[in-house]
Amino acid sequence: MTEERISPLQARMIEDIRIRGMGEKAQKSHIWSIKDFAQFLGHSPDTVTTEELRAYQLHMTDIGVTAGTFNVRIVALRFFFGITCGREDMKRHMQFRTQPRKLLVVLSIEEVSNILMAAPGPGLTYRATLSISYGAGLRGEKRSTERGKPSPGRFGLERGLQSQDRRYRQRPDADPCRAGQRGGRTAK
Repeated sequence: MTEERISPLQARMIEDIRIRGMGEKAQKSHIWSIKDFAQFLGHSPDTVTTEELRAYQLHMTDIGVTAGTFNVRIVALRFFFGITCGREDMKRHMQFRTQPRKLLVVLSIEEVSNILMAAPGPGLTYRATLSISYGAGLRGEKRSTERGKPSPGRFGLERGLQSQDRRYRQRPDADPCRAGQRGGRTAK
């Protein structure tokens, strides 16, 4: 197995990361980001000028680096210059990128009407349930899955369930879909 040669600057950065208690993933991410920066420069990154730093940021933008990756690299550079090199002045030349927000799809009145009319079954039960849910804005399932977290409960009523969970303890045999009903709870 071959060992990778570590420069004194890289060793110092690893020590600074360990002093601050950062995890192994953060350490690898920071080291990789600085290696990428040094590869772009062609020389040691501790002697960089503001113009070279600006050129690197433009390079990342030109090659299509996502906002998340761009910001991870900027955080690593800020740590490197601020902590490891002691060059706080370089931080003001680094800008974070914002991720473009995606607009939610809003249905037209006709589309909502078509969905409500397509509700199965006789009577108004399903139509009433759908219209109340849509009118109340209960699209928590969509919001929570965008964040990468599954939505609790059947309709994604995160706030309502959390506030009631503080007041009542749920019996182990209670149905989690009925967590908002007092019948499945006991007082503390």
